[in-house]
Amino acid sequence: WEEGRLMSSKQQPIVTILQAMADPKLFGRWFRGPSWRAWKAFLAALFGLPLRKAQLELYRRHTGRRHPPRKPAREAWLPVGRRGGKSIIAALVAVYLAFFRDYSKFLAPGERATVMVIAADRRQARVVFRYITGLIDHVPMLARMVENRAREALDLTNRVTIEVHTASFRAIRGYTIAAAICDEIAFWRSEEAANPDVEVLNGLRPGMATIPGALLLSISSPYARRGALWEAHKKHFGKERDPVLVWQADTQAMNPTIDKRTIAEAYEQDPAV
Repeated sequence: WEEGRLMSSKQQPIVTILQAMADPKLFGRWFRGPSWRAWKAFLAALFGLPLRKAQLELYRRHTGRRHPPRKPAREAWLPVGRRGGKSIIAALVAVYLAFFRDYSKFLAPGERATVMVIAADRRQARVVFRYITGLIDHVPMLARMVENRAREALDLTNRVTIEVHTASFRAIRGYTIAAAICDEIAFWRSEEAANPDVEVLNGLRPGMATIPGALLLSISSPYARRGALWEAHKKHFGKERDPVLVWQADTQAMNPTIDKRTIAEAYEQDPAV
């Protein structure tokens, strides 16, 4: 790897996200082994990559669709059980989109593209941000591209900023957004609006309009039969060729390292929760 050689001359990533997960010089040390198999199938579907036979079976099981995607998803929604690995995958997607795509031709002089991670509260935001900084700091080629660090933001030399926000529809307006990753969206609560998830999404989408291929990724443990996550599931789950991908899975399907007894005890204590 050469410093700065993250993009090809045709402005396409020189590695896919799956190749980056497997490369020991990038993220391979954290995503080894079969426990990440389901997440790799999801990421292949998310980015419109070819699905192997086993990945296609997982895709069909968790999306309710038969035909594999032909191109990357415009939006993706993941109702996935607790401790399924959602936060570190959110961080991985944020880092990949920030470092391995070139947005410069879509930016005005002085403008920066933002890869925004939005969490329910500052505590959850810090969890995701620690994953992000950990992935970057342990890869020297990526760490050298960080030109400024703040408590909740990283400015990169490629005119991209990774920024963590809490779920406030007022705070996210005015950005040029290359990607928005909404973590635990089913649990967003706010005194600013009766429906904070909907209001935040309404604030995000205009900021994504000027970046072709901008991605909205919403990941959450299921909570209630209401809100943006529930509506997205009703509208898009199982719909063939839909550019909005919904991937539904229980905890163990996405993280088979979780002890089955722990899950069984949780069901005994409170099946609804």
